[in-house]
Amino acid sequence: MKKIVNISLLTLGMVFISGQTKEDSIQFNKISTEILNNGKGYDELRELTKNIGHRLSGSEAYEKSVQWAAQKLRDAGADKVWLQDVMIPVWVRGKESLHIKTPNGNWKSLKMLSLGNSEGTGGKDVSGEIIMVKSLEEYDKLPAEKVKDKIVFFNYPFNQGNVQTFISYRESGAYRRTAASLTARKGGKFAIIRSLSSAFDDVPHTGNMRYEENISKIPAVTIGNTTADELETLLKNQKVTAKLNSNCGMKGEKLSHSVIGEITGKKDQNVIVVGGHLDSWDVGEGAHDDGSGIVQSIEVLRTFKKLGLQNNHTIRAVCFANEENGTKGGKQYGKTAKDNSEKHLFAIESDAGGFSPRGISLEMDDVKRKQIKSWGNLFLPYGVYNFEGKYSGSDIAPLHEMVVPTAELVPEPQRYFDIHHTAEDTFEKVNRRELLLGSTVITQLIYMIDKNW
Repeated sequence: MKKIVNISLLTLGMVFISGQTKEDSIQFNKISTEILNNGKGYDELRELTKNIGHRLSGSEAYEKSVQWAAQKLRDAGADKVWLQDVMIPVWVRGKESLHIKTPNGNWKSLKMLSLGNSEGTGGKDVSGEIIMVKSLEEYDKLPAEKVKDKIVFFNYPFNQGNVQTFISYRESGAYRRTAASLTARKGGKFAIIRSLSSAFDDVPHTGNMRYEENISKIPAVTIGNTTADELETLLKNQKVTAKLNSNCGMKGEKLSHSVIGEITGKKDQNVIVVGGHLDSWDVGEGAHDDGSGIVQSIEVLRTFKKLGLQNNHTIRAVCFANEENGTKGGKQYGKTAKDNSEKHLFAIESDAGGFSPRGISLEMDDVKRKQIKSWGNLFLPYGVYNFEGKYSGSDIAPLHEMVVPTAELVPEPQRYFDIHHTAEDTFEKVNRRELLLGSTVITQLIYMIDKNW
């Protein structure tokens, strides 16, 4: 005869045996119910994106977003709110255009964007013949005389075969970061890259690029997938000349700010961080990247206050400056924490879009990883099952270097790189329930960290 175990079936549809687990499950349900019914994040994201819009570091719009975030943290019930000084690089896009010469001798305009931090042409036309390569390995084999005075088109497609789209993004990222310096090293005039995009459309995706030291700073631009396909077809049948005119470039540095708010711990001043980056690229509205992470972080503080959760440790929401083209906000935060000898217990960043949460990536030692993974059944009713990742956000990387356990929310990834770093990243692309579920999961995790660490 089988032994009958006395269990309690909760409305979430999960079976829990221990009183501890049942208590936590009930608290998870309270957090979810509060946020899904009364969460402010979706309305706040509308304000941020529609009233302020895109927020490139150094812009007037970014400075408006600083004041907006500070007020929202106060409204959420933060005990303390302050601005942290950050020296940031200032990059401006300006007017830009890219044309190719058609067989009849006319110039055809192509949809394009300069890559972030790229230098431009100084408002002058720069033209030359395009040569195409499909990989970095193919480019490495080209002798310098084949590249000199040419325009190099790095036509590396986003790998559609990876279920985890962030793997494809990392593979393609090398082309965006290095194309300009690689082209300059062999005497080319400028670089064109196929956008880091999972979409089958003609939307160009911008993003940060880097220059090697002691290499000429030539322009780098990006084109959408449809244009890239058309250009590839042309180049297989004829020579193609391109002409670029752009006014982008670096304009020094300026003082700006990250925005920080916290609820003081009842037991000690050890810090748990939740954050996202307040800046965005200068196209679109920065809704998924990373307005979503900002409002989710603020929602954590609001929910703790609204539910009367007595946090043992200080819970701090950080709206980081300058993630997109310098990561100066995260670096300054880490430096300040180190200089002030602050003890951080944990940090999580949300910077992968406002889609439905599917997991939490854990960059920490095995003991901490196993403990968090042991809470997996608590998260399962909320669609979260994946705890296998071992990475975290760039803004909290300095904390990880200080041996702080760090993590990142892992939303459903299939649509993110359709709109990432584009004019398509708008408020309308964000679903309210998906966004608030992300807030829910982060708050639940911080509740468990605060209770058990």
